[in-house]
Amino acid sequence: MFILPGSSALTSPRFQALADALRALDSGLRLEDAYFLYAIEHEGDVNREALAQLLQPSTSEMARETLPDDQYCLIVVPRVGTISPWSSKATDIAHNCGFASIERIERGVCYVIEGLSTLDPSQGKELHGLLHDRMVESVLANAAGLAQLFQSAEPAHFNRVAILERGHRALRHANEQLGLALADDEIDYLVTAFQELNRDPSDIELMMFAQANSEHCRHKIFNASWTIDGAECEHSLFGMIRNTHHVGGEGVLSAYSDNAAVVSGHNGGRWFPDPDSGEYAYHEEPIHLLMKVETHNHPTAIAPFAGAATGSGGEIRDEGAVGRGSKPKAGLAGFTVSHLELPDKPQPWELGYGRPGRIVSPLQIMLDGPIGAAAFNNEFGRPNLTGYFRTFEVATNEGVRGYHKPIMIAGGFGNIREEHVQKGGFEPGAHLVVLGGPAMLIGLGGGAASSMASGDSDEALDFASVQRHNPEMERRCQEVIDRCWALGEDSPIAFIHDVGAGGLSNALPELVKDGGRGGRIDLRSIPSDEPGMSPLEIWCNEAQERYVLAIEPAHIARFEAICERERCPYAVVGQATEALHLEVADSQFEDRPVDLPMALLFGKPPKMHREAHRGTFCGDDFVADLRPAEALERVLQFPAVGSKSFLITIGDRSVTGLVARDQMVGPWQVPVADCAVTTVSMDSHLGEAMSMGERTPVALLSGPASARLSIAEAITNILASPVAQLADIRLSANWMCAAGHDDNDAILFDTVRTVGLEFCPELGITVPVGKDSMSMRTSWQEQGEDKSVTAPVSLIVSAFAPVGDVRATLTPELVINDDTELLLIDLGHGQNRLGGSVLAQCWGALGSEVPDVAATDLKALFELVCQLKSHDLILAYHDRSDGGLLVTLLEMAFAARVGLNVTVSDEGPAALAALFSEEVGVVLQVHSADVHQIEALAIEVGLSGCVRRVATLRTDQRVVVNSPRFELIDSQRGALQQLWSSTSYQLQKLRDNPECADQEFDNILHNDPGLSAKLSFDPGSDNAAPFIATGVLPRVAILREQGVNGQSEMAAAFHRAGFTTVDVHMSDLLQGSMTLDGFKGLAACGGFSYGDVLGAGEGWAKTILFNPELREAFSTFFERTDTFSLGVCNGCQMLSNLSELIPGAAHWPRFARNTSEQYEARLTLVRVEESPSVLLSDMAGSHLPIVVAHGEGRALFANDDQMALANNSNSVGLRYVDHFGAVTQRYPFNPNGSPSGIAGLSSMDGRVTIMMPHPERVFRTSQLSWAPQNWPDDSGWMRLFRNARTWLG
Repeated sequence: MFILPGSSALTSPRFQALADALRALDSGLRLEDAYFLYAIEHEGDVNREALAQLLQPSTSEMARETLPDDQYCLIVVPRVGTISPWSSKATDIAHNCGFASIERIERGVCYVIEGLSTLDPSQGKELHGLLHDRMVESVLANAAGLAQLFQSAEPAHFNRVAILERGHRALRHANEQLGLALADDEIDYLVTAFQELNRDPSDIELMMFAQANSEHCRHKIFNASWTIDGAECEHSLFGMIRNTHHVGGEGVLSAYSDNAAVVSGHNGGRWFPDPDSGEYAYHEEPIHLLMKVETHNHPTAIAPFAGAATGSGGEIRDEGAVGRGSKPKAGLAGFTVSHLELPDKPQPWELGYGRPGRIVSPLQIMLDGPIGAAAFNNEFGRPNLTGYFRTFEVATNEGVRGYHKPIMIAGGFGNIREEHVQKGGFEPGAHLVVLGGPAMLIGLGGGAASSMASGDSDEALDFASVQRHNPEMERRCQEVIDRCWALGEDSPIAFIHDVGAGGLSNALPELVKDGGRGGRIDLRSIPSDEPGMSPLEIWCNEAQERYVLAIEPAHIARFEAICERERCPYAVVGQATEALHLEVADSQFEDRPVDLPMALLFGKPPKMHREAHRGTFCGDDFVADLRPAEALERVLQFPAVGSKSFLITIGDRSVTGLVARDQMVGPWQVPVADCAVTTVSMDSHLGEAMSMGERTPVALLSGPASARLSIAEAITNILASPVAQLADIRLSANWMCAAGHDDNDAILFDTVRTVGLEFCPELGITVPVGKDSMSMRTSWQEQGEDKSVTAPVSLIVSAFAPVGDVRATLTPELVINDDTELLLIDLGHGQNRLGGSVLAQCWGALGSEVPDVAATDLKALFELVCQLKSHDLILAYHDRSDGGLLVTLLEMAFAARVGLNVTVSDEGPAALAALFSEEVGVVLQVHSADVHQIEALAIEVGLSGCVRRVATLRTDQRVVVNSPRFELIDSQRGALQQLWSSTSYQLQKLRDNPECADQEFDNILHNDPGLSAKLSFDPGSDNAAPFIATGVLPRVAILREQGVNGQSEMAAAFHRAGFTTVDVHMSDLLQGSMTLDGFKGLAACGGFSYGDVLGAGEGWAKTILFNPELREAFSTFFERTDTFSLGVCNGCQMLSNLSELIPGAAHWPRFARNTSEQYEARLTLVRVEESPSVLLSDMAGSHLPIVVAHGEGRALFANDDQMALANNSNSVGLRYVDHFGAVTQRYPFNPNGSPSGIAGLSSMDGRVTIMMPHPERVFRTSQLSWAPQNWPDDSGWMRLFRNARTWLG
């Protein structure tokens, strides 16, 4: 091993923030430096100088020259005993660059801190907490300790549990020691089973059984029989959910039997490259819709970033492992936590109740968890398009109710080919394959750990149960799956299962069981990066980004070739057997750690029976006898009501090119959309939609009412999309509760019954998918006092539906027109009940009488809105939910930056109830002349008396609320929107660069015109048409490296412009199976090549620069005068690092971390400049909206002269401008802080163009979240691609 010092590990704002935190811990601590150290394990000679160049990012200052003085340093490294995702990818890059003797590169951060020796042990522990994440990192005292990273132990043996000798006592001890969470009846079952086998079980067999039969995996409570108040119940919980399928399952192709549910979708052009030629094409066929929603609550409480990241990653794997292989498409994420307790902004509703040390604070969850979820989605390449965020914590007579154990929801939908919906059969002898990353000693026992209430398990086992994440590896796996399903019936995959809770010990047995087979596994064939692991650890660890597959021998060669091209690890670990027996053999010790009949593992232990009694929860006597202005001020700042911008702009919402409606609405991009909508393909405007609904606080007062409200919210949200009929909507139901506590079991039963036997059947809606988490209670001791926080019975509903023309989707953005009115369709019939409302929570109360809704009213509302849509009578649409009517109206006003005159017909507390009650309803903006027609239609469908005129527009941005006698509120749109945005702003300020947060918050008050477009050309004209008519379709290489995720939309845009687009992987060029010789164009696509290891796009570029053959091939291509190139986002970063090979590009910048210190996903405004770019020709002078999605987009020049050359040579092709059209540095109009607003550049001859924004994701007008109404189907950005075709002639 040798060590190389690197460059700074922290940007200036991050360095200052850490320095301040250290001083706050102890005034004698001074942070002197923070820089990377690289530890290199090797076998043979290494050119250290060349390796140092490889490891040095081009956007960083020069590396340190010496190693640290051990007296003043602490070194943070990946957790000893694990291999980080960074290491895996950096080592891959080194190998691809010719450093064959390197076995592994690992990276740490050296913190040079003056004053370390003065700290006492408790301060030292606190210091370590500031520097590292204990779940995934270790702290070393000196550089010599880096050798621990490469230590490998001898393989360990398994242990047996002496059941034959000690019976139940032995198994109970193992149950506690290993954290198995076995119930008494399961212990009885196992003791009897192994006594009949006349042998002792191994620890690996017990762990495998515990995971496979955990509450997390087996859902024992939902499958239990029930006695409530002494009466036997006819149905199990799961039986009641299944009832929705029995009475309304038309169009459901798969339910309850796979990783996700599948329903019939539209026909459209499935867009993918031909498996043999690599040429992209549309394939007209059914594009069925699959859906899944998961929870990852326990890991998110322990380690929010990793917990939420692996939650999203696990759910994405579920979407990719349906049937014989499928494709994730769009995601959702949600969080429920206890109150935030922001350090500088205490709120009157916060309790300050405390928490146990083993879980992090709600604030930390919301600072780190959403970033983890977004980072995984971003890097994998799945847009995250909807979600929710709620805080809840209240003191009641029965104890504190809240979410110290949080809810972390990860879900979404995908697509699958018709012939792949059902899993295939496989014969004895079929290969059992593990696809993806290696086994690692991380994430052990997660299924059992997450099945226990926080506080019931051992803290060390909690620690062990959290996994790590590597989304770039999961992307590689998905690329393999995509190449397989593209083969149709010839797909090598007969059967696929994701690896989740329980690891391979759950996945492989389930795979063979579901295929009607047994299995023989070679334990040492399982890829493992830690040779010292025991058989239990190899078999049961939950290392992520893995799938298991069954592949017939005749197809294995094709599968291996696909994996090699995608550089995706895989291993054949065993074969399927005719005998229903599971054998795991260990060649290292020549024994069999697992040797079981399948019936023992999956045989039913005695079925659970639950007894429960209904209780009473009376709530409190909350009355809205409050000052209206104060009520509004509190409600707007309540997290469930306020802006969710801090959760949204961190997530890529444009990748795939299939997004038609994200969260952001209107010219000012306000996060108020009701639902998410995608197109089924890039040649169609038919689509799919999803939404969410949840009203968990209401469940404390009425579980059944909370369920009806949650379903109604999901439906009124998705109703903004062009969904044709109520039966087209399918629901996912995610259930959480503290099972066995108080009367929660009875509440859960009654709530499930409401959904499964009553409300959904009355609506004609089915629930084909869902999940449960039955351990939502946190308990601990604090200074001798027993404390606990228990969550309400919580139902989170997600709705999915195939929909019509996505361009008909309604939004809350008001149309500026004096002759319009805002109507409330009130399904609460004027009752305005406040139980469980945000208003009550703002005063630390709950109320007593809750809102509710009848299925007949909800059906009538659906019919009414559909009729109004068909007559084109709705101008804007928004549902009423958290915060009530006034919040609904204000959000509509925020989206359009207008004022409102709001009227209520009541006085006093009744007026506030009318404004803030959360009864089900929707607000419509309509023309005044149509109001009588709408009232008549409402009567026809059965909603007599439910239509109320509630507001009109003002152009002066004042918001005035009047009752018949009094003016209740008189304020300004900007001031109210700042209140509504304040929580998001405070969190953004803590998490990101505070100066950027300040600028964005201040922008709310500015009187700017919003996004606009002005084009120097006609977007409706196709200047490439004459050339396409010749029949010549020049070939464009759609170039990708491992981790790139934007190739599909890039190929589609060039295809529409008249090109033959060809999928080219860097491995094709490295192996010589393809060359660049036959291509006229090269498009380097966006994504996260190598996970942005060694710098954004730099690992990709260095595989070219350090490889003589590739360097020559690219140089030759760039020098050919008959070629053009386009680099977008990651491709832009990559090409900028190849500037030495590109004629006329020596002055180009590199692209560094955004000034905001955050990934930025925005719809922003750019101006096209006069430049030689052949792609931007005739577009100069135009300004138009475009999406950005990157973390490193700030142009960084080598020196001022280079920047001056770029600005003065006309090679800057795009600049960020503000809403007035002026070049800007202001955030977020300039999303990354690039000097002079630089967004894109070209080479001096114009043949190579690079840009950070994504024109390929918005070449269709429907892909933009805001666009001018007069734009045709092709957006203004289609011109760029057509210009390429025109230039070639």
